[in-house]
Amino acid sequence: MKKQFIPSIILNNKKAVKGFYDSTVISENPVELAITYNDANCDAIIVFDQSTDDRSHEDALDIIKEICSGTDVPVIGAGNVRRMEDVKKLLYAGCKMAALNFSKTENAEILEEVSLKFGKEKIAICYSDTTSGKKIVEDNKEAIKKYASKMIYLPKTAVCNDENTSFGDKIDINSVNLVEPVKEIPHIVYLDNPNASLADLKGSVTAVLLSNHIYAITGSALSANAKSVNDIKDFAIDAGIDIQTFEAKYKWEDFKLDSNGMVPVVVQDYRTDQVLMVAYMNEEAYSATLRTGKMTYFSRSRNELWEKGDTSGHFQYVKSLTADCDLDTILAKVKQIGAACHTGSYSCFFNEIAKKDYTEKNPQKVLDSVYSVIADRKVNPREGSYTNYLFDKGLDKILKKCGEEATEITIAAKNENGNEIVYEMADYLYHMMVLMVEKGVSWEDVTDELARR
Repeated sequence: MKKQFIPSIILNNKKAVKGFYDSTVISENPVELAITYNDANCDAIIVFDQSTDDRSHEDALDIIKEICSGTDVPVIGAGNVRRMEDVKKLLYAGCKMAALNFSKTENAEILEEVSLKFGKEKIAICYSDTTSGKKIVEDNKEAIKKYASKMIYLPKTAVCNDENTSFGDKIDINSVNLVEPVKEIPHIVYLDNPNASLADLKGSVTAVLLSNHIYAITGSALSANAKSVNDIKDFAIDAGIDIQTFEAKYKWEDFKLDSNGMVPVVVQDYRTDQVLMVAYMNEEAYSATLRTGKMTYFSRSRNELWEKGDTSGHFQYVKSLTADCDLDTILAKVKQIGAACHTGSYSCFFNEIAKKDYTEKNPQKVLDSVYSVIADRKVNPREGSYTNYLFDKGLDKILKKCGEEATEITIAAKNENGNEIVYEMADYLYHMMVLMVEKGVSWEDVTDELARR
């Protein structure tokens, strides 16, 4: 079972705080905090909602939705979950999984229902190392094994305000008492100490992750050191822990190398397919890329290994590596942080040599282009613009036009002329994009939701 590193965010009044019983604010902007965790190469993020009323809960859901939209890793929603509607809202906000809090018996009562509706793989159980928490798990262990796929374990010190407990006691493996027999379900263990040093955390990682039943660590101790997660991963690998890394289907000796013993790498943005740069790998760079999940090259001019972003912070996180038909070139799809080019340009390819006018056929580029024009009209109105006419008339007019165009699609579909339905669909998409801009919805929001489904 490969091990993961999952920082957590505890939401309290729209802010991220240190712990369940420590309301010290660590970030005024939880979304930006989540993005820093994401960009530090963590494997997932858990968001605990500490809201105590429906209004605060809705605010927290808005933040969670922004976190899911702004990050690439799975997000687990936990905390204020009391009914099926709460699970649905977390999943619709973009969470990969929703965690039922088993400190409340009513959550045990809805486990089967939510699991059957949304799927076992989307349901986790969060339980604490307290008498009541463990009893609820014990009483429902058969249902948990049948209807939940993950367990989030909160040691007693994470949920009890005990300031006298020492750091070592909080995260020592001997204090991790998983409930039998649900411990056979993969566990995420919460390490509770935001003041932990990187050295302290490394020792705890070894102790906790060597357990067969624990596949991930989370909590304030990891979150406080999240920027060093790659160092922690390296430490875990050296300690013999099988962490989540890329498993290559091709060994270095399978590639056809150039005269310098290297392979060229074409780098693309994984979302847009824009070509960002071309670089080279030797065997050491190839191994380092697979090990860390960050693109690493060999600089021919400096004659040294080169981790992209090591000095600039403009890292490239691997999404996929694909070899061509001759096994002499690698195509890397990456998440680019900042600019790929040393000039500050996002892509190295910006010096136009020659160009012929042509009609763009890439659906994504066409939709993005039209959306951009509509968005610009809203900010910079143009006299006589139909788009501005719709914005001026307001939401009701836009909705009326969307309804009319949807009806016209239905009518066109009944006619024999195949072109008519194409025209009507194009009209509908245009009006739908006006509505999207009006409501602040991007194409990325829509495609991310479709991809999750």
